[in-house]
This record gives sequence, structure tokens and C-alpha cells, in this order.
Amino acid sequence: MMFDIVTGGAGFIGSHLVDTLVKRGDQVTVIDSLSAGSRNNISSHLEKSSIEFLSANLLSDGWQKTFDGADRIYHLAADPDVRQSALAPEGPLNHNIFSTFRVLEAMRLYNVPEIVFTSTSTVYGDATIFPTPEEYTPLEPISVYGASKLGCEALIAAYCHSFSMKSWIFRFANIVGQRSNHGVIPDFITKLKENSREMEILGDGKQTKSYLGVQECVEAMLFVVENAHRPVNTFNIGSEDWIDVRTIADIVADEMHLKGVRYRFTGGERGWIGDVPKMHLSLKKINALGWKPKRGSKDSVHMAVRAMLGN
Repeated sequence: MMFDIVTGGAGFIGSHLVDTLVKRGDQVTVIDSLSAGSRNNISSHLEKSSIEFLSANLLSDGWQKTFDGADRIYHLAADPDVRQSALAPEGPLNHNIFSTFRVLEAMRLYNVPEIVFTSTSTVYGDATIFPTPEEYTPLEPISVYGASKLGCEALIAAYCHSFSMKSWIFRFANIVGQRSNHGVIPDFITKLKENSREMEILGDGKQTKSYLGVQECVEAMLFVVENAHRPVNTFNIGSEDWIDVRTIADIVADEMHLKGVRYRFTGGERGWIGDVPKMHLSLKKINALGWKPKRGSKDSVHMAVRAMLGN
């Protein structure tokens, strides 16, 4: 039995990861400040006492002692808002970079040997090669959020080589599904519930990116952890195709049984400061390890919309 700590385990991806870890029989402790996550996401485990839960901010103290005896840290706690990072840069700097440093220091103090970290495709910035491989350079993030995640990657690599730790770093495409409260799909659903006749779309609607369902994302993460064994293992996770924002708007309207919705485009090529208009990650590295996504972007978006609507 593994003893896992999941930071951000009450969040969107974190709670799905917790579901899988509990199902396979691991001992799991969740640390979450509940600033972005929700107890509802892990309520079934709390009711059955199948996990330990600690409500704590990683910038505070007191949570570090839970690392004593842990086998692996899944570090998902983060400030995830790309758009907000242009307005309040201190958020991702504190909650991403400094929090990750504190997690690594707690690992060093309690001799925890392994960390799984969820990074982002935004570390690539405006890539010029598609699909974009993990070896792509130069890494020039165009958002403070992307920069903060790249900083975390560097810190983790340094700790692994300095203190004999092992890490798995995952650069995600857009991950979608049930419990998500952030991103284009929840935004469109909320807007269409407020006004079923007209909807604002940030950008020109031509932003084209890859989307993957959250369950497949978790499966990919755990597959790589079991099959990649370097001190630092960096992998893209996404789908093998991409889809534009206007098509996603059409899917959401269709799943909500709405006809004739007018779209109002604002902002030009980028929907907001730091938005990367084109993103398609290369999966050659994870394919070579033996994992491939079962669904493409369009099917993943359809399934996510249905899940969020309760259909």
C-alpha cells in the first residue's frame, strides 16, 4: 500500500486523482485550502473515512508533519487562472512557485522520495512547432501563470538532482470534465444559462487547442509514473488533435438544445493577455512508453459538457 499526499486534492483534477488512488487501495491524505476546490468533490471519501483531509494553505505552517512516512507527493495545488495572473501576478508567484518550494522543503525534511507535479502547456508560450514536443525550445511563457509553472519545474528538477528525489512533471493540454469550474466550457455554460440568445466569446473564436477528458488524464499520469524511471520525467499529456473555440461554442449550445445563438467576438486573436491561440502537444514520448488517448478533442468536449450539465 502506497501512502500518498495529494495537494489540491479537493480540486477538479485532484479529486479525480484521489478517486483513482483510493480505488486502487492507497492510503491518501488530501491537503487543500478549499480556495478553488470543494469538499463536495471528495465528500464520498470523507463520509467513508477512506481518506484523511487537512484544510491548509501551503503558504502557512502546520501541514508539513503530514509528510512524515509518505511515499509520494502529488502536487496539484496551484493558482490556475491565466487571465487573472496578468492582473495580480503575485497570486501565481506565491501559490505556485513559493508553495512548490515549501512542498519540496517538507519532502527534504521528511525524506519523501517522489513528487508528481502538474504543469501546463503554457510553458511553451507561442510555440512555432506543432505538435510541440517536450524538447521544444526556447521556453518563453507569455503569461505570469506559465512562467510560474516553468519556475516550479526548474525547482523540482534542482531538488531531484540535489537531494536524490524522483519526479514526474506533466505538461497538460486543456483538461475537461465533471467538477471543472474553470475554463471555456464552464464559461460558455454559465453565459448561455444567463442569456440563451447571445453569447460573448473572448477572442476571435479561431483559437485552436487540444482537449482531453479528466479520467484519461489521470490514467495517463499514473501510467507514466509506473513506467518512466529517470530522476526527472517530463511528459506532455493531451489529445492527438485540436479543436477551435467556435466549434466548442457550437457543441455547448447543441448539448443545451439551443438554436440560433448569436456569437459576439471580443479581443482579437487572443482572448486575454497571456492567452496562447494555438496549442497542440506532441504525444510521441508518451506514445513510445505505451499510452495513447482513447478520444479526440471533440469527443472529450462533448463528454465534458454532458457531465457538467448532468446529462
